[in-house]
Amino acid sequence: MNIYAIILAAGKGTRMKSDMPKVLHEVLYKPMVVHVIDELKKLGVSEIVTVIGHQAERVKEVLSNEGVAFALQEEQLGTGHAVLQASSLLEGKEGLTLVLNGDAPLIRKETLQAMIDTHLNEHHQATMMSVRLPLDTPFGRFIRDDNGDVVDIREYKDASEKERQIDEMNAGEYCFDNKYLFEALRKITNDNAQHEYYITDLAKIMKGMGLKVGTHVIEDFDEVGGVNDRVALAQANDILRERINKQHLLNGVGILDTHNTYIGPDVEIGEETIIEPGCILKGHTKIGKRCHIGPYTELTDTVIKDDVEIKYSVISDSVVEKGTDIGPFARLRNGCHILEGVHIGNFVEMKKTEFGIGSKAAHLSYIGDAVVGKDVNIGCGTITCNYDGANKFQTIIKDKAFIGCNSNLVAPVTVEENAFVGAGSTVTKDVPGDAFAIARARQVNKEGYALVLEEKRNAIKKAKNK
Repeated sequence: MNIYAIILAAGKGTRMKSDMPKVLHEVLYKPMVVHVIDELKKLGVSEIVTVIGHQAERVKEVLSNEGVAFALQEEQLGTGHAVLQASSLLEGKEGLTLVLNGDAPLIRKETLQAMIDTHLNEHHQATMMSVRLPLDTPFGRFIRDDNGDVVDIREYKDASEKERQIDEMNAGEYCFDNKYLFEALRKITNDNAQHEYYITDLAKIMKGMGLKVGTHVIEDFDEVGGVNDRVALAQANDILRERINKQHLLNGVGILDTHNTYIGPDVEIGEETIIEPGCILKGHTKIGKRCHIGPYTELTDTVIKDDVEIKYSVISDSVVEKGTDIGPFARLRNGCHILEGVHIGNFVEMKKTEFGIGSKAAHLSYIGDAVVGKDVNIGCGTITCNYDGANKFQTIIKDKAFIGCNSNLVAPVTVEENAFVGAGSTVTKDVPGDAFAIARARQVNKEGYALVLEEKRNAIKKAKNK
């Protein structure tokens, strides 16, 4: 059986007080609508249609690689009208259609599957997700007939006192037999105070068509609560953070402070790895076993193999092999590949560099566009000068080379195996294997000249004090 999905993502989100479309605001480093799309993909839906409206092109651009189709709601005429815009893509197809909100990023695949199971097992043609909440909650109430079938959804402002005593309320997520959905949508009118076409009218309309309408009750309202302002956005971040961190703890990861550790939904972490407070792990980062990450380390789209230690560092789009230690205050970016047993110390930056087995850059260096062999020592203050203002050039440092402190390697340049570069050198030519390169001015000592300089300084100070 095919399952389709329509995501409502056309709203502006005025209460967010932002130029950005509401559904593009991020929850744990991912636009909230993408969270919904991801859960639908896990469910194995056949087709996802995203209804867009406000800043449609911007939303399409962000979702361009998500594998979804788009339907445009040019005028914001209500939720029922929004769903109807998907008719050209889905009408006439056999199967079920889920209708979900793009601003409810906490929905889970398991909850959607449970709603589908209820729909099929109870032979509904329309299943509407419901939740039991305190009676003063201003949500629509499900009205049932004597047989217990849903006949209407009564909005709180229109409900009688008796109806307000009903604690089963509309959660805003739906499952329909697709063959009836669009026929029913066309029967909705805008005869209401807002002059909008509401999807909630489908309960009464489909019941009137002789179809069976029921509910699927959920326990956790957090899954379906819409994010309408910055307060709700912060709450969604908190809820998802705790949910993700709990799962990692159950999987054998040590998280020392779950309230101050931020792990994105696509991050993988191996057993017995310790995550210190203040860490931010996002994108498709994958961390192996027995690692020690943090404190205050940020990893983005990075692969960390087993037994790696990283402290106070920022790494993106890179691979770090096993048994390496990095930091504090190191930065690796743009496709670095750090091989086994490497030491990268404080205030070292690497960009687009392969750094060989057992090599070391202990402190205060920039290594960019470089290939470094095994057992190389990079002295403090070494810089690969890789950019001439127009082009980038590569530096190659081969196995067991030694680069002295405060050296500048002006690319393109190669330092061959076992070569030694003297401290303070500016190397502009290739260094042969086993050679010693020194490229600096010869030291000159002028006897007694320090006294002359001191007299000059004192004269200047005396003149200033007059």
